[in-house]
Amino acid sequence: MADFPPGRTKAAEVATHLADAAAYFPSLGVVTAHGLLALVHAELGHAEILDDFRPYGGHFARAVGPRTILLVASNRRPAAGLRSLIHGLLLGARVLCTVPDSSAWEFLEFRRLLPAKLAARVEISRELSGAWLAEADAVIVYGGNETIDRVRAHIQPSQIFLTYPQKLSFGVIFEDAAFASTAGAARDASAGDHLGGLFPHVFFVAKDPVAYAAKLAAEMERWHARAPREIRSVADGNAIRNQRVALAARAENDEPVVVFQSADAAGWTVAFDPVPGFPYPPIHRFVYVKPLPADLTRTLAEVQPHLGCVGVWPATLDYARRLTDFGVPRICPVGRMQDPPSTWHRDGAPVLAPLVRWIDAET
Repeated sequence: MADFPPGRTKAAEVATHLADAAAYFPSLGVVTAHGLLALVHAELGHAEILDDFRPYGGHFARAVGPRTILLVASNRRPAAGLRSLIHGLLLGARVLCTVPDSSAWEFLEFRRLLPAKLAARVEISRELSGAWLAEADAVIVYGGNETIDRVRAHIQPSQIFLTYPQKLSFGVIFEDAAFASTAGAARDASAGDHLGGLFPHVFFVAKDPVAYAAKLAAEMERWHARAPREIRSVADGNAIRNQRVALAARAENDEPVVVFQSADAAGWTVAFDPVPGFPYPPIHRFVYVKPLPADLTRTLAEVQPHLGCVGVWPATLDYARRLTDFGVPRICPVGRMQDPPSTWHRDGAPVLAPLVRWIDAET
């Protein structure tokens, strides 16, 4: 247990313990106590407003988190579920975690790393309990529409209900004559095994997209040599092989398709495909490179409601402004797509503010 000086707030103490545990999970990126308190300050107006009344306009106010949060995690987005667990504990809630088998060890390990009093506020189950649904003040669900709709059918009007469906992300390379962004692009497309909504499925490249794909392939191979992956299921391996075969058949028919791939299906694939459109569904470490279209709005129209993040190079505000009309809630540098800051508005919305209620004190 950490030793805190007199006057250290409860929220700061909890934030320190959460950051200490998060340090063992690279998929969470850099999580610090300062960053968590910065999130509280950004969304709720004061870093200590969870601990006591603080000035708020012309009076005083205090934010109070839910007593119990039910968290339904997804096997595709374990890091996202862990972030919600961190946020729930930061708000002082008891968190009931329903997690799939593939992610259970991460939640169990995170709980093990917490001090006993904080760990006691985390319960973990592989099955969604009707009793848990009934007692939760707030319910957070990750997953597809089927999962969300199944839980929604049991939500009461008094319960807060937040949903995070699967998202799609991409990159845009406006200028990169030296291919300096390819190492970061390979990291975005490889770290964490290409799972979750922040991983790029395609890079739209303004100049020399075929050469860019070749450079990206070399970086993907370097990443694979450092962090090889294994095929986790028959369906996983079949999806990679089938897509490779389909692209190879198009190339044999004289279509300008170029495929770079690892020696084994479990490794990586980079495909240059000039046909307009957004490739879907996402596949493990399988990334497309396409020419940047003149009308990116039309290209993204079909997937626009599902967009999560765009990595941009160079990462300037001028280029960010060019992307704001596409409805993408997060714009970041290529190479940092999987490392959102603590103050990130997930899916374009606050993560703490929707969960709290307010007590006003006029003195």
